[in-house]
Amino acid sequence: MTSLSSAPRRGVAGTPPHDPVLQGRPDDAAITDQLLAPIIQRASLGWWLLLAIAAAGALLLVVAGTYTIVTGIGVWGNNIPNAWAYAITDFVWWIGIGHAGTFISAFLLLFNQRWRASINRVAEAMTLFALVNAGLFPILHLGRPWFFYWLLPYPTRFGVWPQFKSALPWDAAAVATYFTVSLLFWYMGLVPDFATARDRVPGRVRRRIYGVLALGWRGAARQWHQYKFAYLMLGGLAAPLVISVHSIVSLDFAIAQLPGWHSTIFPPYFVVGAIYSGFAMVLILILPVRRIFGLGTVITPRHLDNMAKLLLAMGWMLTYCYIVEIFIAWYSGNAYERYTYLVARPLGHYAWLFWALIACNVLTPNLYWWRRMRRSPVALFLGSLLILAGMWIERFVIIVGSLSRDFLPSSWHNYAPSWVDWSILFGSVGLFGFFFLLFLRFVPFIPISEVKELRHELAEAEA
Repeated sequence: MTSLSSAPRRGVAGTPPHDPVLQGRPDDAAITDQLLAPIIQRASLGWWLLLAIAAAGALLLVVAGTYTIVTGIGVWGNNIPNAWAYAITDFVWWIGIGHAGTFISAFLLLFNQRWRASINRVAEAMTLFALVNAGLFPILHLGRPWFFYWLLPYPTRFGVWPQFKSALPWDAAAVATYFTVSLLFWYMGLVPDFATARDRVPGRVRRRIYGVLALGWRGAARQWHQYKFAYLMLGGLAAPLVISVHSIVSLDFAIAQLPGWHSTIFPPYFVVGAIYSGFAMVLILILPVRRIFGLGTVITPRHLDNMAKLLLAMGWMLTYCYIVEIFIAWYSGNAYERYTYLVARPLGHYAWLFWALIACNVLTPNLYWWRRMRRSPVALFLGSLLILAGMWIERFVIIVGSLSRDFLPSSWHNYAPSWVDWSILFGSVGLFGFFFLLFLRFVPFIPISEVKELRHELAEAEA
């Protein structure tokens, strides 16, 4: 098979001549047929089976969430001093997963990295679904979730405003802003592809739905010009949000005096960890999709290689943060900080979790120093699973590990999750899978217009 990228790199950034970002020589019609097939053809039995499993998981979340609301959060494993436990761990974990989508789309768009074209749509959708999940946990943790709107600065005739000294309104503002911009960015990129679907899908109802979503797109030069400008502007708006949102989430902890939370390195530390877990989730999603739909021509080993290199880089950044965090605790001379970082975490009740996170987050990405491992879908999938588990454990160790060993030994208390905690966690994974499967079935999950644009650029470079 001849590689288009064997051409010189004229005007196509990030595409080494020997390493294709688009394999073969498909024409525009072939690309459209291949990438629209999942939403035109009948759903397979496997898709229905996976959807049923995911729906069962989502139902579990509904049941556990309803039980929590009706009974109260006393059904969770929380206690004093562990007033924050699973719910906030899950919240921070899901928020982190949502970061890679915007990072891949916005930052790589601004840096003109064309290899993003085949994976950015899946990553953006992942961001939205992860944020929906993330938003559920603080609301459930409120205890009276029906008053969640008190966190918003809505106009009232009583002149009552949120308590802005509290971290909760910060989270509400950050998550709502991030979700809104991510949704607009995702939808803007879909408009040309919705128009393609409008012109190709069978059935009048489906054509009308896609026609409405396409906003009258006809592919005129003026429309393309305005689209490119708006898409770039939204990318520029979304990029700083990647940094700001998780920095704000990390300040929830850093503003406390608790040993293990009160650290100035938390904003960059959390941002790096968030992007790290997000990249792992992107790989977990695109590797099966690539295999099931036969998309090896548009999601090439080059994409896998780049993603693995990013995992490796993020893994080392996170390792540096771990080292700095421990060094600061030692250098501070504070007895409580030293105990938390040098005794409680590596040797205490949750020591096995601490060493598990070191194995998952520090050791696992080093597999990707080897080119063969970077291009192995199995190695990438398993490594990403370990990293994702490690990032969840890291959040648990920070939150529960610090709370359970605070200043006063007489108040120390260990934490054990209840069946409701587990149900909500696994149910949120089911809800995420449910949304993602619907996305694969009804939305062009590979950007058709961007892949065709990439093909033309490569052809011009080759000519």
